[in-house]
Amino acid sequence: MDVDAGSVAAFAALLADRTRAGICLALIDGRAWTAGELAAHTGVARSTASEHLTALVSAGLLAEERQGRHRYVRLAGPGIAALVEDLAGAVGTPRPPVSLRSARAAGELSAARTCYDHLAGALGVALFDALVGADLVRTRDGLALTGPGREWFTGLAGETALWARGSRPLLRTCLDWTERRPHLGGRLGAVLHRELLRREWVVPLPRHRAVRLTPVGATGLADLLGRDLGVPA
Repeated sequence: MDVDAGSVAAFAALLADRTRAGICLALIDGRAWTAGELAAHTGVARSTASEHLTALVSAGLLAEERQGRHRYVRLAGPGIAALVEDLAGAVGTPRPPVSLRSARAAGELSAARTCYDHLAGALGVALFDALVGADLVRTRDGLALTGPGREWFTGLAGETALWARGSRPLLRTCLDWTERRPHLGGRLGAVLHRELLRREWVVPLPRHRAVRLTPVGATGLADLLGRDLGVPA
């Protein structure tokens, strides 16, 4: 691969800044945020946040859209989200909670959360383990969807579940930064999350990125996968 080392170093330097890294980690929830929201989240002045956003947009890490006077930004796509997620998985270690409220929030995020457009935390890892255990996804000699796996996903979400969309891989594993084990990303990770939301088998919680497996969802997934996930509902 013919890549200029200086370009790689310049790109990496963008995330070497604590505020810019904090912005990208916040945006891994897949939503669009305003500069003011990101400034408050990272604890910097709005003008400072705007400067960082301009640098990240110029480098292609973020995409922006304007509505009236408001400027919204989001991660530029699944590939950038995967990059941020991999960095978090490689170096991220949860900080010890300093209050009962933060301990509860940390517990909710560790149990089940979104990571861009797919499920993470104990729930995400349990789902991936169940898919592998049921021979719907294979990990030997690389990640692969089996014949029964194709039928399972199309039965869950219809024929469009397997349709190609851009260059995003059908299957991808991500190292979960709380569980330290893989969960499912890629197009099918997004399909699974979207379908579970539609069925209300998982529901969003008020806290940032946290979701909860419902009792109906736990029963439905156990029936579809032939095993209990072992995750509290």
